[in-house]
Amino acid sequence: MQSWILSLAAALLTLGMGLGPAQAEPDRDGGEELPMAELELLTEVYSRIKRDYVEDVDDAELFRAAARGMLAELDAHSTYLDEAQLEALQEGTRGEFTGVGLELSRDGDAIRVVAPIDDTPASRAGLQAGDVLLRVDGEPVQGTRLNDVVERLRGEPGTDVELTVRRGEGSTEPRHFELERGTIQVDSVRSRMLEPGYGYLRISRFQERTATELYTALEGLLDEAGGALSGLILDLRNNPGGVLHTSVAVADAFLTSGTIVYTEGRMRNAEMAFDATPLDRARGAPMVVLINRGSASASEIVAGALQDRDRAVVMGQPSFGKGSVQSVIPLDGAAMKLTTARYFTPQGRSIQDDGIQPDIVVEPLSLAEQPGEATPAVPPHARARPADDDGGASGLAQEDYVLHEALSLLKGLRVIRER
Repeated sequence: MQSWILSLAAALLTLGMGLGPAQAEPDRDGGEELPMAELELLTEVYSRIKRDYVEDVDDAELFRAAARGMLAELDAHSTYLDEAQLEALQEGTRGEFTGVGLELSRDGDAIRVVAPIDDTPASRAGLQAGDVLLRVDGEPVQGTRLNDVVERLRGEPGTDVELTVRRGEGSTEPRHFELERGTIQVDSVRSRMLEPGYGYLRISRFQERTATELYTALEGLLDEAGGALSGLILDLRNNPGGVLHTSVAVADAFLTSGTIVYTEGRMRNAEMAFDATPLDRARGAPMVVLINRGSASASEIVAGALQDRDRAVVMGQPSFGKGSVQSVIPLDGAAMKLTTARYFTPQGRSIQDDGIQPDIVVEPLSLAEQPGEATPAVPPHARARPADDDGGASGLAQEDYVLHEALSLLKGLRVIRER
């Protein structure tokens, strides 16, 4: 790769100085010959900008723009990161940043919400996975680089930002949200007992400390249940992903053997496989994993591993389908985030595009007061509470129908087991 860059620089210098095109020569790494016609096109564009553009443009700015363009054309997840954007990425893995709490993805020219982060301005306002972002403070975002949109959403805590979104494929009426930016401190794991013996774990995203938080939460649930759980629900709805090794550690918490996930890519170090260790921290408790269209990347790794290893029933909606590995490669203060591999579940299923298909499909409904009525839940992520609070199990069904169905399934499995 370095020889390619050196050859490109030489070609730019040669053409920029008017000395004629450089001659094609084999790549020093033993690869194919350099694409000289394309290099000449690139250098012609560069020369024209330098000579004819209405304003003088700094060389460094041009080359950074070229790098951004090359990465952006690859896929929705490869991108150039300047210093501020690199710091923002690192903040996200640490679990603290400023903004409104949205995980976004580029979908063609559109900017789409992967998931709102739990208990943030975005989730409290009712933004949902799948919403298409149309405007930020009245300015259109269609065709805008994803990093630029993220920067516009960031700002000083306490300042306001107005979002306009389109909800659903057939929707024509835009929705407007006025949000106040804040310091987003994400506790990635939450837990509670839904009923005696039935535990609930919610992972909102996979950060550096998520596995440790999970171990602590599990021990707390087991202590409260007297050492053994009758059932456990792992809620990964609207979890946009995060750190690969953390997702492996979370899946490993419930598995005792076999492959968790493996990756394939062109680079030698992109070929990885992760296996489970013998300790099941849930002590064999029957499990249901909840996913939806906002469950992506690391969430899909965990759900796919537990599904393929027959450790859990997966319930909810098909997941997002982000099955690629992004490597962050330092570039002298900046960095590039480059897709270098794809994830595969233990049974060899590709997560990319297809996502994880639930064993039991349940739409996110909330039960109304009148029998027979049901309405879509807004937002569709769990706000779990004990089932004996505010109306017992029926109260839970009204607030979170999918979670209620998961609890019912675990109870049914217990009845079958005890016969």
